[in-house]
Parts: sequence; structure tokens; C-alpha cells
Amino acid sequence: MPYLRFKGFEEGFLQRILPVLTEEFSRAAAVPREIVKVELLNIEQISTTPRSLEIYMFPRAQEKHDYIVAMLYELLSRFGYPDVHIFFVLLAPSLYYKEGMPLKDVSWLTSSKVECLDEL
Repeated sequence: MPYLRFKGFEEGFLQRILPVLTEEFSRAAAVPREIVKVELLNIEQISTTPRSLEIYMFPRAQEKHDYIVAMLYELLSRFGYPDVHIFFVLLAPSLYYKEGMPLKDVSWLTSSKVECLDEL
């Protein structure tokens, strides 16, 4: 956690950019690089859908979300993917369960952020 879920990308491309992707995302989101998860979704399109990047993470200030997307968009555009749709799926620690227990302490978030998240 957080999860970066790609749809419509080639696996080889994601493997090549994985080191810079995780490094830049962890810096922008202020999370340890080791907890960033990257996945490629293999789906069957029923209708035409755009290439996309879904970001599952705990909420941040709007400016932080904007910064993360700007950084990811610039990175993907640099590698020939300027048409990607990027969106967040925001999670609340109290509704995120690990080993059957709700996540109560997110050590890499400040306590004030966690309190704000609990209000969601």
C-alpha cells in the first residue's frame, strides 16, 4: 500500500520504468519506497476505454494529489503515454484491514493526518 494499478500498458514497459516510478512516487507521496505496490491489470475491454492508472492510497491535501499526478503524467508522457487517465481511489485507515485487523497506526503519516482520515 499504496497501489499503482495500470491498465492498457505493456508489462515490459512497466518493468523497465519500475525503479524510477517507485522512487519518484514514494518521494512525491512521502511514503517508504518499499511499500509502493505496482500492478498491471489484465482486463477484457467490452467497450473502448482509455489507458489508465488507478492510485489506491490514503488521502492527502489536494495540492499533494495534484503534485503526484503531475509527476506521474510527466513521467508517462516522457515515455510516450500522454493519453493516460490518472485517478485516485482514496482509502481510510479505519476501513483498511491487514490480517483481519483494521489499520490503526500508519507510521509514515503524521498523527494529524491520521486523525483527519478517521473522519472520512
